[in-house]
Amino acid sequence: MAAYIEDYALVGDCRTAALISIGGDIDWLSVPRYDSPSIFGALLGTEEHGSWRLAPTDRDARATRRYDGDSMILVTRWETTGGIAEVHEFMPIDGERVDVIRRVVGVEGSVEFGTELRMRFDYARTVPWVLQAGDDDEPALRGIAGPDAVVVRGVALHAEDHVHRGTLTTRPGSTDDLVMTWQRSYRPDPDPLDVDAALRETREWWSHWAGRIDHDGPYRDQVVRSLVVLRALSNLDTGGIVAAATTSLPEQIGGGRNWDYRYVWLRDAALTLDVLVCHGFLHVAEHWRKWLMRAIAGDPTQLQIMYGIAGERDLPERELTHLPGYEGSSPVRIGNAAVSQYQADTIGEVLVALESARDSGLEETSMSWSLQRELLYQVEANIDRLDQGIWEMRGEARRFTHSRAMVWAALDRGVRAIRAHGLEGPLDRWERLRDKVAHEIDTTLVDPDTGAFVQYEGTTEVDAALLQLPQVGFCEPDDRRILATVKRIEQTLMVGGLVTRYRTDAGVDGIDGGEHPFMACTFWLVEQYARSGRIEDAHDLMKRACATANDVGLFSEEYDTDARRQTGNIPQALSHLAFVRAADALAGTSADG
Repeated sequence: MAAYIEDYALVGDCRTAALISIGGDIDWLSVPRYDSPSIFGALLGTEEHGSWRLAPTDRDARATRRYDGDSMILVTRWETTGGIAEVHEFMPIDGERVDVIRRVVGVEGSVEFGTELRMRFDYARTVPWVLQAGDDDEPALRGIAGPDAVVVRGVALHAEDHVHRGTLTTRPGSTDDLVMTWQRSYRPDPDPLDVDAALRETREWWSHWAGRIDHDGPYRDQVVRSLVVLRALSNLDTGGIVAAATTSLPEQIGGGRNWDYRYVWLRDAALTLDVLVCHGFLHVAEHWRKWLMRAIAGDPTQLQIMYGIAGERDLPERELTHLPGYEGSSPVRIGNAAVSQYQADTIGEVLVALESARDSGLEETSMSWSLQRELLYQVEANIDRLDQGIWEMRGEARRFTHSRAMVWAALDRGVRAIRAHGLEGPLDRWERLRDKVAHEIDTTLVDPDTGAFVQYEGTTEVDAALLQLPQVGFCEPDDRRILATVKRIEQTLMVGGLVTRYRTDAGVDGIDGGEHPFMACTFWLVEQYARSGRIEDAHDLMKRACATANDVGLFSEEYDTDARRQTGNIPQALSHLAFVRAADALAGTSADG
């Protein structure tokens, strides 16, 4: 069985990543990209679905771990009865190849390590053809399956029933490097890697990137870690930003709310972009804007709410019935049916992020503003269309308040682009439409009894996504309607001191089962508290929310407050970026963090 979700750390190369448990197991790795088929898939089943174990043979060994400074280099320190050793694990930032490096360093005494390699290609549907490719002095193992191949170097591995095992023993100051390199099977084997140089270059790359982060205030270390995670989820080649590193980790253990988040949602990517721009990374905005132009290239009426990492459009949802799922949570899904949904909020979030970049100094080109103008024309063309909302409801389409507010935000950013930046567009028409949508929200989407915004037209329920209305400027944080909404959220959506998205038992989402508090929504409430003057409440909630991070600072999508466990996909971009926003809001207060 896979480890608890919170027991995993991430190492990545800004194209893909490996999830490594505190017990020394790589239980998830898709290559060469996040959305590629897995080589190691034990996260969604058992070790027989692919894993790579590296740990002391001493069953009483104790492990602690950390990241090396602000890098994505994971350092696990093992203490045994015979000695102490460390394992340094990372993936070099090199677009020409994909390597996973596991360096074993002797510290004190001697420690025997065992390694077990189970390669299972194509989501564990294929056991590779494996052959010895080295010699006694330089052992190497080659695994081949269809278009994919890997070479594992650094330790002699011997086969036993589709498992390859080996051992090594450390001494003080010793270094043993285990390196797995992915390649296309029809290419020659890549040269052995200079691990010393790769480690130095990887550390320098991350340190240089993190050293430019602009943040002063409480929770600085966690802010830096979260921004580093967001960078790791951003593809260095294409500019696409994935929503999470994993697929099908359940929102409720044993339930069916298991989704594939390894794609680029325009909304999540735009929100990530906004946070990165606010912390000094304007070049990331330019890279993503180019990705956006390529992804949407052609007819804007064919706009999707999500794409593949390079802008691919075909992302059909399928179930992998041979995988039992994390702790039996099935189905396991690849692809996502939400790709075909209409979500009216998406363009608003994109235009809000691009305005932030524009205000920060990113110059518009004739193509970039033309694209935004075409997106606004799409907002006009669908001005009264019902949608599935931010939470991708699989029930009937509705008039969601959050969606209407984001339609307002899209038109508002078009107006501001013309007024503040001199760009061309139908100013009067967009102003009229913006004001019409605002009037509609004020008159039809506010509960007359409580004074709170409602989730959608015709209900008195609330939705934590309403906390984004002041974030985009639809109302001030101390507006009486949002304050009434906060009161209703506190009354109906708080579970175990954290915030759920909406009441799943209200029957609006068209999905069976429930879920747990949603970390992004919890951080949105922290931000709302801070910006409306409830400073003590903001700090109290922030501390509770931050306590859900694992030992290396990773937030998942949700958190089970009863079992005190992370649930959902990890690391979740939306959780990390919402945390950074909350920390920024607290940085503007006088209270200490």
